[in-house]
Amino acid sequence: MKEEEKDILEEKQEQPTLKEAMAEQAIEDESPQSNSFTLRKILGGDWLTAEYLRRQIGVILLIAFFAIIYISNRYSCQKDMLEIDRLNAELTDAKYKALSTASELTEKCRESNVLDMLKNNKDSILKIAKQPPFIIYTPDDKPVIIKTDE
Repeated sequence: MKEEEKDILEEKQEQPTLKEAMAEQAIEDESPQSNSFTLRKILGGDWLTAEYLRRQIGVILLIAFFAIIYISNRYSCQKDMLEIDRLNAELTDAKYKALSTASELTEKCRESNVLDMLKNNKDSILKIAKQPPFIIYTPDDKPVIIKTDE
């Protein structure tokens, strides 16, 4: 019985542990990479081995980080451009409204329109002057305007 126990112990010692088996399998999958890159290796994907990716993980993470920054920056710029377009349209509308309001005010302030409003408004005591104003010059050469209404 002792020999059987010895055989079992020897078999257990010969069998690698799970950790050793996984490490061995990971190493078996990786073939040593040659220094020359050929078109066949690039198109075949041989350069995308685990060892190569492990060595370049920093660069890959940096590229991913810059891609995220690029996308977020583009999104914010597009959002700002939409806001600028909306504000420009609002400004154009405000300019047109101000122009039409100024035009209406100019139309209402014309002398002929003011006179028509005074004629239509019977309770107004304002009247149109029938004589032009007199200009009197003083010895100081300062003109004094005197309006006479009768």
